[in-house]
Amino acid sequence: MARKKSGEQGGDATPARRRRPLRAVLIGLLVLAVVAVGLFWLRDQKLLTPEGCAVKTPAGEGTLEVPQAANAATIAAVAHARGLPDRAVTISLATAMQESKIRNLSGGDRDSVGLFQQRPSQGWGTAQQIMDPVYATNKFLDGLVKVPGYTRLPLTDAAQQVQKSGYPQAYAKHETKATLLASALTGREPAALNCVVHDFAAPEAADDTASPAASAVPAAAASATPALRPDRAQVLSDRVRREFGRTVTPATGYSSSIKGAESAVSLTPDPAASTDAGPEAERQNGWAVAHWAVTQAQQLGIETVAYDGKIWRKAKSEDGWKPQPTGTSTKLVLVSLAAPAKA
Repeated sequence: MARKKSGEQGGDATPARRRRPLRAVLIGLLVLAVVAVGLFWLRDQKLLTPEGCAVKTPAGEGTLEVPQAANAATIAAVAHARGLPDRAVTISLATAMQESKIRNLSGGDRDSVGLFQQRPSQGWGTAQQIMDPVYATNKFLDGLVKVPGYTRLPLTDAAQQVQKSGYPQAYAKHETKATLLASALTGREPAALNCVVHDFAAPEAADDTASPAASAVPAAAASATPALRPDRAQVLSDRVRREFGRTVTPATGYSSSIKGAESAVSLTPDPAASTDAGPEAERQNGWAVAHWAVTQAQQLGIETVAYDGKIWRKAKSEDGWKPQPTGTSTKLVLVSLAAPAKA
C-alpha cells in the first residue's frame, strides 16, 4: 500500500473543512432570524415605544403620561373658552403640577380633591363638582382673574393668591415646564405635541379626564348592547362644546375616508376667539384644538387628527405629526373616530 506523502490529507478532510463555514453561516442566519422575530414580537406587544405624550419646541422638551396631558389640555381649553391670555394657562398648569401632578385625584390633604386640590370645606364646591376638571379649572380661573395684574406678577405669587397654600413658593419650580406645555396647548408652537397611543380606553374604565357627567356615559355603555352605545362623534362634539365653549364649532354628518375609522368630526375654531388677530391667530387657534384632540385620542377613540397640512395617526403615533399635503386646511381640524369595540 502506498504511503501518503508528507502534508497530504485524508480524502474526507476537505469536505469537513468546507462544512464548517457553511455551519457558521447557518448559525448566523438563525440568530438573525431569532432577533428579527423578537423585534417583530416586541412591536406587536407595543413595547418598543411606551404610551405617553411629549412636547418638543425650540425652547425645550417635556413628557407627560397620557391622562396628565389630557387634563392639561382641558385646562388650556377652558382658559381659551374664556378668552384668557397664555399667561393664565401657564399659571393654571403650574398650579395643577404642584397640587396634583395634573391628575384628577379623588383625595389629598384633608378634604382636598381634583386637579387643583380644592377643598369643599373652603367653599370651592362639592367634592363631585371639584372632581369635574372643567368645573375645577373655572373655579381656579375665577379666582385668578380677580388678582390685580396677575399676568405681570411672579407666577408663584399669582397662584398663591388663589390657592392660599401652606407652601407658597412651591409653584415656581414648575414654571419652565408649564410655560413649555402652554406654548403647545395654546397653539403657539404648531405640531409640537405628540401622544403615543396603543389602545383606546375601555368603556368601563375609570376616566381621569372627563367630568362626572361625561364619565357616566362610558360606564353606562359598558353594559349596553353595541347598538345602544353612545356615538363617539356625539361624545366628542359634547366634550368640545363643554371645554371650548363657543370658540370651537363641531360638525358631524360625513364619513371618514381613513381606513379603520367609522365617522369623522370637523372642528372649526372661531378666529375671533384669540386675543390676537390675523391669519396667524387663526392658525394658532387651530393648533390648540388639534393638540387637544391628540391628548384626548385614547379616551375618545380618535384614529386621526388632520390640520394645517399635517396628520397624526393613532396607528403610527410613534411617528408624530406627518405631512398631509391634501385634505387639510387652516379652517378646520378634521378628526376621524374608530368604531366602538364589540361587546
